[in-house]
Amino acid sequence: MSKILVIDDEKPTLSMFKLFLGAYGFEVLTAGSGEEGLEVFIAQKPSIVLTDIKMPGMDGLQVLKRIKEIDPLTEVIVITGHGDMDIAIKALNLNATDFINKPIQKNDLDTALRRAKERLQLIQDKEEEVCVREGENGVTIVEVRGNVTSRSEPFLVSAYDKVARGGKIIMHFDESSSINGAGIAVLIQLLSESERRGTSVAIAGLSENFRKVFGMVGITKFAAIYDTEEQAMTALGG
Repeated sequence: MSKILVIDDEKPTLSMFKLFLGAYGFEVLTAGSGEEGLEVFIAQKPSIVLTDIKMPGMDGLQVLKRIKEIDPLTEVIVITGHGDMDIAIKALNLNATDFINKPIQKNDLDTALRRAKERLQLIQDKEEEVCVREGENGVTIVEVRGNVTSRSEPFLVSAYDKVARGGKIIMHFDESSSINGAGIAVLIQLLSESERRGTSVAIAGLSENFRKVFGMVGITKFAAIYDTEEQAMTALGG
């Protein structure tokens, strides 16, 4: 049974999570403060952590930073206020792997947990997070899976180097993909270089959360985002 830790200073919220997550088959650990959550994390080593951002004392961003220092591979999902994208981006810059908004919707929670489990499975299976394949009419598909971080940079650069100047690229993100702050910086650098080289780029398959993030940080200035690879292929004339 997988362990999951929920950190929130509101007891009704903890009770709700304990009920829902227990029904999903998790061993649910709870903590009513950031300090307590850190103690539980160190003692129990859960693979997934859900933490509220706004808590008295040690807040969720501080908890996130400490957990990632202890174990960078832990899936940390932060809980933000409704529409609070600035906080979500700060969390991604501290290597959060996902975020959900309050009031928490069951579908959003289901999706975040499914993505977290898929990313953990990728690490366990040691599958490649970035690979390249040829699409139709000379379009190159760069498949991105798992967590895009600074460690992904050499793999993404290598994928881009295989595309000739003036070529066409679709960056196809697996729906479970997560991108932290360093990964976003790498993408912006590559997309900026693509623009200088005259390489056309489209993005497809990204989750709704990260579509919002890409819009806020300016990635959509360099590449349009499409729901599917087929739509992106049509847009590029592939």
